[in-house]
Amino acid sequence: MIEIKNLTKVFGRKHALDDVSFTVEKGEIVGFLGPNGAGKSTAMNIITGYLSSTSGTVKVAGIDVFEDPDEAKKLIGFLPEQPPLYQDMTVSEYLGFVYELKKCKLNRKKHIDEICKVTKIDDVRNRLIKNLSKGYRQRVGIAQALIGNPPVIIFDEPTVGLDPKQIIEIRNLIRNLGKTHTVILSTHILSEVNSVCDRIVIINEGRIVADEKTENIANAVRKGTVYNVKICGPQRDVMNSLREISGVTRVDVTGEREIDSYTYRIESQQGVDIRKPLFYAMSKQGRPIIGLEAAQSSLEDIFVQLTETGERSAK
Repeated sequence: MIEIKNLTKVFGRKHALDDVSFTVEKGEIVGFLGPNGAGKSTAMNIITGYLSSTSGTVKVAGIDVFEDPDEAKKLIGFLPEQPPLYQDMTVSEYLGFVYELKKCKLNRKKHIDEICKVTKIDDVRNRLIKNLSKGYRQRVGIAQALIGNPPVIIFDEPTVGLDPKQIIEIRNLIRNLGKTHTVILSTHILSEVNSVCDRIVIINEGRIVADEKTENIANAVRKGTVYNVKICGPQRDVMNSLREISGVTRVDVTGEREIDSYTYRIESQQGVDIRKPLFYAMSKQGRPIIGLEAAQSSLEDIFVQLTETGERSAK
């Protein structure tokens, strides 16, 4: 549905985007992540036609955004971080204005009624936007993005500033929209990405540093297997023994203690199964293993590793 190839944007001497390429398939919900200044907003503004590129191409449903911007924009609904709302209009007036602005051909009353129902703003349609809560204003912003029923929806920080209940409601709305639309979601709330997105793309300093299915995102940083293992015995002695096992590349203590045992986080070389050598080594020393499980890196850990690596390499 969206195809981005070799996208580059230069501001003076700074590469906001540096040869960025990725695709978004029809019906996918893709989380687009990165630290402040990484290039997320620049990329989204180019995809939506609000900003030109220095080089590269962007196609939406096969239509080139630069060669035929009017047709490409008809396929995209965009909610920027600051929703483009007219505060002195009522919700109905504003959505009618957006309908005219987009030259929508769908039945006006039926279409706007459906959008208000989906976004749950029926009960505030006659209220001035400036008198709405932050949560309702976000919903109105999403509603304007849905005018014209575009197949692609792009959200930039849709839950920023909302309370926990409002965040859950907006997440559920985005998840439901993903059933009938292709969605790109940019956010700093990483738990949001885990709960909503099918795939995660991470950008840092203008370059893509990860592009994986959400359940496989750990592959972006992990070269071997990581285990949490609980072993009885003096911490220092156990640590030294673990480091001597062939195939072990890193050992850390997690801080979890239970009577005479500690939990250790052990990483192995790629393709090396350390479980049997681990058992034999501890058995030989009379140190009982009372727990062993594969460790899961959190998205927060992965995000920090990928973006810190980029920062260090630039220094």
